[in-house]
Order: sequence, then structure tokens, then C-alpha cells
Amino acid sequence: MSDSKRFAAVKQLVDRKKAYPIDEAVALLKKTASAKFDEAVELHVRLGIDPTKGDQQVRGVIALPHGVGGKAKRVAAFVEAAKEQEAKEAGADLVGGEELIGQIASSQALDFDVAVATPAMMPKLAKLAKLLGPKGLMPNPKTDTVGPNVGRMVAEQKAGKQSFKNDATGNIHQVFGRASFSKADLKDNLNALLDAIRKLKPSSSKGIYLLNATVTTTMGPGIKLEVAQQ
Repeated sequence: MSDSKRFAAVKQLVDRKKAYPIDEAVALLKKTASAKFDEAVELHVRLGIDPTKGDQQVRGVIALPHGVGGKAKRVAAFVEAAKEQEAKEAGADLVGGEELIGQIASSQALDFDVAVATPAMMPKLAKLAKLLGPKGLMPNPKTDTVGPNVGRMVAEQKAGKQSFKNDATGNIHQVFGRASFSKADLKDNLNALLDAIRKLKPSSSKGIYLLNATVTTTMGPGIKLEVAQQ
């Protein structure tokens, strides 16, 4: 079956006019995942915020109950010498201080998916700001990637800790699992992610906060969620 025929077939399973309770939506996600690979499962939320205002930005981090599956993240740890062993034992893929920073500045190669750093290393990382910043790889206290507890930060990132934030149009897009996950695990992850987003409502945001929410697999149709508009 061609991709277009496959999509047309699974699209028929979804009532575009209906907002589905979470249980039904998760069951539909499983049915509409018909690609030959283990599709990612995503949440897309439209928020009632003004994304042009600094005090209405929504940004958070979450360790989902069952992780997100897929390829394990490669973690770089920028630390002083005394903390290198701690980072390595926690599973960091790249570990180092000023020498590692110099190597990356020279090669411009970014062979990692997320970076953590100790506070002492942040001034030295300024050398890589123009390289890491545009790719969203600069360690930041707001995403819990800067701190003294290197082992914990590395371990949580390796276990699938996710950071999320609204885009320029006030939407959040976040993977919360894979199509191969059980319905129960997908439901747990989705509820945890929605709860985290709800708790981050900016105090200056008035009116309805969760305007609408949709879940989908990588290659599947969107499934509108029934969410309390609060």
C-alpha cells in the first residue's frame, strides 16, 4: 500500500469534528500508527498566550513516567576536572572542560543531543554560544541543564528528560512516546505532560489557556483531544 493510500485509510478512522477523551484518543493513536517503523507520538497544544510578551513564555522540563523511547540521547557534560568521573559514571558521552570547549570551537562538530554544565563552566562556554545557541544546545538553568549535581543531570537526560517551550505562534509541540508503547503507558505520559503544561500557565495570561490540543503519530492524522479549557 502506498503512503497516500495508507494515510487515506487511517484518516477514515478519525472524526475530525469530534474531540476525543484521552482513553479514546490513545486507542485511536495505536490504530492509526500503520507505518513500517515505530512512529513517534506527539502532542500539539495551542495556548491562549501572547508569545510576543516575555512574561507569557511557557517553558518547562519533564521526565515522563515511561520515557519517550527511540534513540538514546548523546549527552555532553562540560565540567571541571573534579567532576569528570561523576559525569562519566552517570553515562555522559562527552566529558571535559576548557580543552573540550576548545576542540569543539575548532572543529565546529556537535556530536551530542543535549549539553549539561556546572555553573563554573558557563562563563567558559560563552566561547561556544554562537554555535550552541541557535541549535538549542546551550545549557540553561531553566531547562535544568546547569547545576552542581552533574550525575543527576546526566542520568535524567539519558533516561529521557524532555524540555519544551512554546513557539513563536504560541503552540507547544512535544513527543511523549512511541506507537509501540502500551495504551496505559501512553496515557500516563500524556496526562503527565498535560498536567505539566497546565501548571505553567503564566499569571499574566488571561482567558482560556488551553485553547485546543491534538495528538498524532509521525505519519498519522491529527486526533483532537477533549481538554478542559481553563
